[in-house]
Amino acid sequence: MTLQGWFLILAFVGILLLLAKPVGMWLHALYEGRRTPLHLVLGPVERGFYALSGIDPTAEQGWRRYAVHMLLFNAALMLFTYAVLRLQAVLPINPSGQAAVGEHLSFNTAISFTTNTNWQSYGGESTLSNLSQMLGLAIQNFLSAATGIALAFALFRGFARREAATVGNFWADVTRITLYLLLPVCIVYALFLIGSGVPQTLAGTVGIDTLEGVRQTLTLGPVASQEAIKMLGTNGGGFFNANSAHPFENPSALTNFVQMLSIFVIGVGLTWTFGKAVGNPRQGWAILAAMMILFLAGVTIAYWAEAAGNPALHQLGVAGGNMEGKEVRFGIAASALFSTITTAASCGAVNSMHDSFTALGGMIPLFNMQLGEIVVGGVGAGIYGFLLFAILAVFVAGLMVGRTPEYVGKKIEAREVKLAVLAIAVLPLVILGFTALSSVLEPGLAGPLNKGPHGFSEMLYAFTSGVANNGSAFAGLTANTPYYNGLLGVAMWLGRFFIIVPMLAIAGSLAAKKVAPESAGSFPTTGGLWIGLLVGIILILGGLTFLPSLALGPIADHLSMIRGQSF
Repeated sequence: MTLQGWFLILAFVGILLLLAKPVGMWLHALYEGRRTPLHLVLGPVERGFYALSGIDPTAEQGWRRYAVHMLLFNAALMLFTYAVLRLQAVLPINPSGQAAVGEHLSFNTAISFTTNTNWQSYGGESTLSNLSQMLGLAIQNFLSAATGIALAFALFRGFARREAATVGNFWADVTRITLYLLLPVCIVYALFLIGSGVPQTLAGTVGIDTLEGVRQTLTLGPVASQEAIKMLGTNGGGFFNANSAHPFENPSALTNFVQMLSIFVIGVGLTWTFGKAVGNPRQGWAILAAMMILFLAGVTIAYWAEAAGNPALHQLGVAGGNMEGKEVRFGIAASALFSTITTAASCGAVNSMHDSFTALGGMIPLFNMQLGEIVVGGVGAGIYGFLLFAILAVFVAGLMVGRTPEYVGKKIEAREVKLAVLAIAVLPLVILGFTALSSVLEPGLAGPLNKGPHGFSEMLYAFTSGVANNGSAFAGLTANTPYYNGLLGVAMWLGRFFIIVPMLAIAGSLAAKKVAPESAGSFPTTGGLWIGLLVGIILILGGLTFLPSLALGPIADHLSMIRGQSF
């Protein structure tokens, strides 16, 4: 580890904290439906959308109606993307003449981008046309991200409203988030990337002569526009197979730093928005503090493990940290930081290959996702996932003080606790169940490249990434098969919507309640004790649930590495 590496990490955290309030203020304006400076230009566009679709943005929806509209909208998007991929060969803007994408791969990809997972069982530049990248994938990047933020707004209203029967209007939320946040920021972001050297063209390829005198064909396309929303919307799906390790997606240390900031910035801003929505910004700062504790612990372990390197190589006289699978443009510190950020959020973009990390270095991205990616999390999904753990934490606190628990002025009763447990239980049930199944079935065992504990980690990582809606991978796994495309598609759908529906039910239940004023017996939820309890509950639940699988995978892999044992 170096001083320069620690400076990079601390600079990232410092700038991120400075952005939390201004981003949160903009999000809060959208949450309340207030005018912003962009309404002068984009207001007529918004009203035009409502007029064409027949939507009344002032018509509030109960949680059931909100959920049904959200599910139907996402199902339609999934079918649309599937159709674009299957018809790719006969659609225009296909300069490289890409063939239609196969049935099982189209199924997997359509679900992947609908659920904000962006898992890719294919190489983008060798599989998809420019139209598929733009119409099939980039549009999903916007709308899946907007859906996540809209759902967070619905839960905020559940905490903030008193004796209300509604949690907002899904269509108005998605429209405003897309029009006044995601689209304008991504336009500026894409222009920055173009100026930094990222391609933005409808051309297919260009031929160049290398220094060795060999003719090489480079794939081009509308990269910058997709890269912007890929990062800001915590989507993660790369235009190229190498993702953000590719110089056309991530050309420099500056673009790398901006990309890391953009992954976290909306998630961090939403913590301030939540505090403002419930009338106590300290509630938001407490959540952000807990997130940062978990994040800094993770990045410290990942950086230490990668900087320490492989003792088996040290014994052979190869000194230094682990540079396998890393870009020399970024080095160990920026790679460890990026991997922790992208898995602490539901982004999944990578600037290095996680399969090549040391056992403990690779365990941190895996464990981040097993926590439900609440350590900041995806846009919207992170904060509502974190609030589910907050409900369990105040329930535990209520048991300790011997009274009905309260959180931000609402009594947390049996219904909310049961729904929170139901939502949180989806991750371990599906991750461990599908990994166990793949560990004994022949098509599952055919996927891992490596034997022994690392091969098990490749399967565990794939299903963890799918259920947690992350999309990154231990790339040694051969996942483009009917078995993995089908099972991972199911895992991604369950991991997204089987958490959302109980969460919306909680929002509806809370919105209907009266405010419970704080009293001398109330457990404070803004101080250090609360932050410590919240972090402890998250780690205990994650540790107890996933420790056996981690022991079979990365921990066993680490012990084997120390002993010099290979498989």
